[in-house]
Amino acid sequence: MALLKGFWKLLVGIKDFLVLMLMLIIFIGIITALNYEEEARPGIADGALTIPMSGLLVTEKQDVDPFVVLTGGSVMPEIETSELVRVLAAAKADARIEAVVLDMDGFLGGGLADVQAVADAVADFRSAGKYVYSFGNAYLDDSWLIAAHGDEIWLSPLGMTVIQGPGGSSLYFGEALERLKIDVNVFRVGTFKSFVEPYTESEASEPARQARQALVDDLWDLYREDAAAARPTARIDGYVSTMPDIVRSAGGDFALAARAAGLVDEVGTRIAFGEAVAEIVGADGDSVEGYRSVPYELYAASLPSPGGEAVGIVNVVGTIVDGEADTGAAGGDSVSQLIDTALSDSNVKALVINIDSGGGSVTASEQIRQALLQARTEGVPVIARFGPVAASGGYWIATAADQIVAAPASVTGSIGVFAILPTFENALAEIGINADGVETTPLSGAPDIFGGLNETTEAVFQLGVEDTYRRFINIVAEARDMTPARADEIGQGRVWSGAAARQLDLVDSFGTLEDAVALAEEAAGYSAGELAVRQIRQPKPFGVAVLEEFLTMDAGADKSRSRPVAAFDLERQRQIAELSAAVGDIRALATGASVQARCYDCMLSGRAVAPDERGLLEGLKALID
Repeated sequence: MALLKGFWKLLVGIKDFLVLMLMLIIFIGIITALNYEEEARPGIADGALTIPMSGLLVTEKQDVDPFVVLTGGSVMPEIETSELVRVLAAAKADARIEAVVLDMDGFLGGGLADVQAVADAVADFRSAGKYVYSFGNAYLDDSWLIAAHGDEIWLSPLGMTVIQGPGGSSLYFGEALERLKIDVNVFRVGTFKSFVEPYTESEASEPARQARQALVDDLWDLYREDAAAARPTARIDGYVSTMPDIVRSAGGDFALAARAAGLVDEVGTRIAFGEAVAEIVGADGDSVEGYRSVPYELYAASLPSPGGEAVGIVNVVGTIVDGEADTGAAGGDSVSQLIDTALSDSNVKALVINIDSGGGSVTASEQIRQALLQARTEGVPVIARFGPVAASGGYWIATAADQIVAAPASVTGSIGVFAILPTFENALAEIGINADGVETTPLSGAPDIFGGLNETTEAVFQLGVEDTYRRFINIVAEARDMTPARADEIGQGRVWSGAAARQLDLVDSFGTLEDAVALAEEAAGYSAGELAVRQIRQPKPFGVAVLEEFLTMDAGADKSRSRPVAAFDLERQRQIAELSAAVGDIRALATGASVQARCYDCMLSGRAVAPDERGLLEGLKALID
């Protein structure tokens, strides 16, 4: 026993030492960061604003996980759409910024609505008579569409441009769960409520397939229209349908084939690209780029923070969950507290609820909706803005707004409800474990995940789902001034594009986040542009803030060029992220709210999801535990 106590004291001592070392590292980080602010950011020079479009385009960045960083793990880069748009708007009016360079190597894209918002900001920057150049070793749909709104698209001689269009495979776990003898009990309302199908079937049902096809067709039409307007000379349809023939005609050279089809302007090395940009903004022999460059991170950090009277923006991003949540998910408590924070600030004259979520917990969605209704009761106008996705629980929240603004490419609707409850009676019996007990009523111990569900429990769950759907329909009908029968007709779990949703009167107008802000100003009695714009966010934990400062410092100080990534390697990384998200959904279903309003087809929007290796492993484990 004495030996064990001594060993325990040793472990406690090691733990205390590691904590002390971590605090020392953080303290050194603070001093370094303060010095960096004073010495490394003296000002912004003239030149081209160089934007590394690496990683994912997102509505809101996730906080850096200190555990991942301190254990040597990698952090997926993220570019926040609203910040990028704000930086481009500031650069447009800044005489020091003569051009913008978009470095597309490693860009994994984002939701089509966000991609188009950035593309429009690029076009707006050009309207001031300034130039936009893009360089990449690979262009996929999203990177190419943004680049197409610029002046020149450069492609590496070994590069490739691949336009795929929305769509692709989804994972179905029904057979795997059957083999594991896990019983998936499903209760739902909605002919098209397909979220549960991956956990009960091996392929999509015909109604789900038809709805999904209609959605991707809408998104593809919107993409092609935008591409044609931005670059009329690009032969997108011919390139997509006959790409092998075009490549063969170019002697098997993918880069030359893209140029022949009008998708790129120049095929050349980074050195040649730098020389071309230098002709516009001036050469810099000390810079690895070869031209006078202004780093994006440093320029963004130099912009003043808004103060005074403002429109507050509250983000609802990711799965909606009960309680509190870090960035990357929308906790009912967390988002409600942000709304309360905004209401307690007399300078916040209006709110924009910025939604990029396919839904989640019904109770958390209702909690956020009630907080927004309270804001309106207190005389604060609320405008809902839809990003790439605002469906199911996301749409539930939006019904509290005075007006709803969406992009034509926003994925919305999915007005339906489901409950999914796995039980393990057969899996346990397989290894010789059986459940038995006593009861006083048919609902004693319900839901019994070890012994299975009886008829009474199943009936109660189904009635609960039907009641929640009825409430959802009534909320939509009241908010959109339509009959419950009409709301039910366009509900049923059906997913719509923003373009279709406006025709169905599910949204009021098309627009960007900036348009939503202007509407909020008008609703509050101000002119457009009169109020500042303020993001209402949770304060970052101390350690997270320090680590993110270090990452920003590294990005600003690192002048090395991006590592070239092949086109299909980029697509593989996207699919790994989708796999992580899909298995993460299993974990959420195993541990989250029983009754949910969530959208499965919303992944077709292209909404960015960061890979989470730990979540992937934990999700797989949830199948077995």
